[in-house]
Amino acid sequence: MATKGLSTALTLYGARTLTLSQAAAQAGLSEAEFVEQLERRGIEVTDSERAAALGEERTARAD
Repeated sequence: MATKGLSTALTLYGARTLTLSQAAAQAGLSEAEFVEQLERRGIEVTDSERAAALGEERTARAD
């Protein structure tokens, strides 16, 4: 994982310049992994985005 890409994605998501999906893609992470990174850093994630990201992750693991 590229640290600069993650850092940029976190900053842009925090400023609401990118959506969660866009920022996760820029960081090279799944949405669920990106949510984890946001939460580690205290960056607010909306409940709807968190639910969507974690729901997608659970679906992917069930397959």
